[in-house]
Amino acid sequence: ASSPDEKALVEGAAEYKYTFVSKTSNSVTIRNHLNKQETFEVLAIIEFTSTRKRMSIVVRTPEGQIKVYIKGADNVILERIGKTASHNEHQENTGNHLDDFAREGLRTLCLGVSDISEEAFKDWSKKWKQATTSLVDREQEIENVANLIEGDLRLIGATAIEDKLQENVPETIEKLLEADIHVWMLTGDKQITAENIAKSCRLHKDGTELVDVSDDVPTKVRSKITDRLEKLKKNGKVGQNNEITLIIDGKSLTHAMEEDIRNDFIRLCTSCKAVICCRVSPLQKAEVVELVSKFTKSITLAIGDGANDVAMIQKASVGVGVSGNEGLQAVNSADFAIGQFSYLARLLFVHGAWNYSRISKVVLYSFYKNITLYIIELWFAIYSYWSGQVIYERWTIGMFNILFTSLPPLALGIFDKTCSAETRESNPALYKTSQNSELFNIKKFWLWIGTAIFHSVLLFWVPMLAMSTGVSWSSGHTDGYLILGNTVYSLVVIVTCLKAGLVMDNWTWFSHLSIWGSIALWFIFLVVYSSLWPSLKFVASNMAGLFMLLFNSPVFWSCLLLVPVLVLLTDCTATFVKLKFFPSESDKKRKEEKKNKTLRFDSHQGESGLPLQEQASKVVFNKKNGTTVTIKKETKEGNRWSAKVANSDDEEL
Repeated sequence: ASSPDEKALVEGAAEYKYTFVSKTSNSVTIRNHLNKQETFEVLAIIEFTSTRKRMSIVVRTPEGQIKVYIKGADNVILERIGKTASHNEHQENTGNHLDDFAREGLRTLCLGVSDISEEAFKDWSKKWKQATTSLVDREQEIENVANLIEGDLRLIGATAIEDKLQENVPETIEKLLEADIHVWMLTGDKQITAENIAKSCRLHKDGTELVDVSDDVPTKVRSKITDRLEKLKKNGKVGQNNEITLIIDGKSLTHAMEEDIRNDFIRLCTSCKAVICCRVSPLQKAEVVELVSKFTKSITLAIGDGANDVAMIQKASVGVGVSGNEGLQAVNSADFAIGQFSYLARLLFVHGAWNYSRISKVVLYSFYKNITLYIIELWFAIYSYWSGQVIYERWTIGMFNILFTSLPPLALGIFDKTCSAETRESNPALYKTSQNSELFNIKKFWLWIGTAIFHSVLLFWVPMLAMSTGVSWSSGHTDGYLILGNTVYSLVVIVTCLKAGLVMDNWTWFSHLSIWGSIALWFIFLVVYSSLWPSLKFVASNMAGLFMLLFNSPVFWSCLLLVPVLVLLTDCTATFVKLKFFPSESDKKRKEEKKNKTLRFDSHQGESGLPLQEQASKVVFNKKNGTTVTIKKETKEGNRWSAKVANSDDEEL
């Protein structure tokens, strides 16, 4: 079946001995209650669209009659029912049933049928073929022709299916609200159904005011919106997260989205904790998402599981598709695909927060390390009289990002995480750091740029002053710009790698490899590269034997030990002060994690202070004598087994 409704209809018909047998491109075969097969010739199919909210099929029965069968939303079908008693015989009872189904949270559809003559069908078929082959406004032409035949219906009845909530949906929505995320429910269900679903998934709670701005009269819709907004203005609560749930239906939403009132409507919606839009078309869903994005300038996320949600998913900043019974249209149109709605919490609070932190650090760190290296050329230009002479050897400049500082960004971007997944899932409020752009903003950017400039000043002028008296070696060599340049370059590699470690929140084996390995790689490269000439005459002619000069210089080793400490002293102090006196919520949770980890480690210590192996236990026998049960339990601690016998008379048992 193309939808759960069709599946339910086929299964329901099978209960009354009308079973589906087969289907071809131009016929449908069923088996009736007399166990005889009947074949219906399919003459035309008018597909479901977001504006039509219904689907029709024109068939020729085995008796030769032409019938139009139609299914769709109750408000669309009921207005097309004929006025005679035979047409609306069951309308009142069906309406009551629809209300009962809606209160139970069931999804409903109405079914209708009409008979048309052979002559009327031939005339309509010509218009239908013209509409389906039209090159201009094809959808509108199809709609106009469909209206000619989808009228004067006889109400057959209604179907209701249980659109059961997936597991942990209420808990997930509760976490979203706790993270200060505004949740809007856009659905095609009836208002009563939408309200019950909102309550069952904890979007609307008892004690929260429910504001209904729906009305059949456009002027009343406007007055409800403006009156409620004025009331909030008087109390100074416009734009706040008030304990209000706003609900509006599709017809009223059309009037609320008009140009002169839409700004007031969106201001009212953004002043509510939750918004429910019911009986809305896919196009209206997309318009609401677009309006919210433009008005609030916020990042919007749309999540859906059916074809009706595709437009909304594509219009949002981030689209998430849930694969389920509604097909894969939503999944194929989304940025992310998940198996259940509850996975959204992990997608946002864990992976979303981690990736926001990682990307922020990688971008800022990349700016930092390059500015630190290259702005030193500006300081050196003061002494080279702006001649264009570079302080570094040219090949080492090219290798800076390719080799010597390529791993720290990978460690930050792949393995770094502020808190564990369990902590983030159980504390949705931590997501506010991502919402408020606390890790990547203009202030943070210029702070990193200022840090890079400050570090470059110390990294250049401290070695410059240390070598200002000049150095000569027993071999007759004297220091030059490359001695200074490679000393500064060594310090830049060390400082930038250590800076990456300073901003890491999670140290792994790859973190250590990226930092200490990058530093070691530079010195290995320096030794090898300084030894190539004259074996390879096209490279490193000015670097020949340079590593020997550097490694024999006390000034070089003094700078190597003292300058990184001097440069990073300010950063370490600032980090300590922040963690000690101004910790963020993430910092506090990290401290708790570390404390709990220490307690767990201590609890696994034996009497000797060494960690014990994981404990294991087993029940050796279970013997029952009368009313007394005797159990012998053996527990393993390390390599030792201890036995314990208890029976049902013991309090401990």
